[in-house]
Amino acid sequence: MAKMTVDHSRCKGCGLCVEVCPKKIIELRSDMRTPKGYYPAECTDQSKCIGCAMCFMMCPDTAIEVEK
Repeated sequence: MAKMTVDHSRCKGCGLCVEVCPKKIIELRSDMRTPKGYYPAECTDQSKCIGCAMCFMMCPDTAIEVEK
C-alpha cells in the first residue's frame, strides 16, 4: 500500500498536488496553518492512494514524499 506524506514546514499550500491527484484524496487543511501562515496539503484517505507520485512531481517545494 502506498503512503503519501507532506512536510508541513515546507508546504506553502499552492494546491498543485490537489489539482493533479487522480484519486482526489488531497486537500488543503483549512483548520491548520503552518508557522509561516500557509494552509498545508494533507492526504484525506491513505487507503485510496495508488502511489502514482503525481503530487510529488508537481510540488515546487519538495514537501511531498510518496512511499510504495
